[in-house]
Amino acid sequence: MSIRNAFLALAVLGAASTAQAANRCTIDLKGDDRMQFSTKSVTVSAACPRITIRLAHTGKLPAKAMGHNVVVSATPDVQALSAAGIKAGAANHYAPKGDKRVLAVTPVIGGGETTTAIIPAGRLKAGGQYSFFCSFPGHAALMKGTLVVTK
Repeated sequence: MSIRNAFLALAVLGAASTAQAANRCTIDLKGDDRMQFSTKSVTVSAACPRITIRLAHTGKLPAKAMGHNVVVSATPDVQALSAAGIKAGAANHYAPKGDKRVLAVTPVIGGGETTTAIIPAGRLKAGGQYSFFCSFPGHAALMKGTLVVTK
């Protein structure tokens, strides 16, 4: 292999690694009227400059009847945050305002709507125990998953 071909191969590998890392900077979730997320586990990279959460509600029911959101927290905090979210109410998207345990939260949306939230760089650490869940009252029991953070 010539030196030129070796450099070309390294450049292609580097571009592929960058593209793969970029793909691990976005979490795409769908929620439906059956109270289910489209996946139970997602993987992101701690090296991302920011992580984008995109939620699409694929159902038909309105937010007042079957609203969904996504809350990201450390796994041990899920149950307490779910309870605190109910107390926070719909006006606060069922997430306690200013609570440092909430690493990210999307607004509550209804059928046919989409929303996003951003997790700034450094909020998630590789190897940490994180979860995502819907904090609409009663939904967290079914609508939850694991958030794996890699280097």
